[in-house]
Amino acid sequence: MEVQRLDASFDRYDELLSVIRYAFAYMDGRIEPPSSAYRLTAASLQEKVLAEIVFLALDRGAIVGCIFCRPEENCLYIGKLAVLPASQGSGAGRALLVAAEQEARTLELPALRLETRTELVENHARFRAWGFEKTAENRHPGYDSTTSIEMTKRL
Repeated sequence: MEVQRLDASFDRYDELLSVIRYAFAYMDGRIEPPSSAYRLTAASLQEKVLAEIVFLALDRGAIVGCIFCRPEENCLYIGKLAVLPASQGSGAGRALLVAAEQEARTLELPALRLETRTELVENHARFRAWGFEKTAENRHPGYDSTTSIEMTKRL
């Protein structure tokens, strides 16, 4: 397993989009509102890659996972952490989070922050095992109840 930071030479947007959509497919019918992953296109993904810090998990050159990072005032925000189902349990997700932690330290940011949907309790447990703790509850516009929880890991 290799973790690689993307740069401007990256050109495999269709493959990356497929990885994200396939990794997020288990959420279909489980979360409301549906994941924003389905609004991504190869073109919008290219813009997102250029605007954020992105790491890929590669297995013999094939993309098996990704993590998108965006510096904020007091943390590095983690978005679109995705690992293909066949690669889950291989350490790819953990390796991507380690890369994000190293990036936060380089940027002198004291924490990682992410959001996960309320329905995805298995993700809450996984992130807790990786050192994250629940710090807030949020709701998407137009919803009266909590739709996601925010989790933070202090570095």
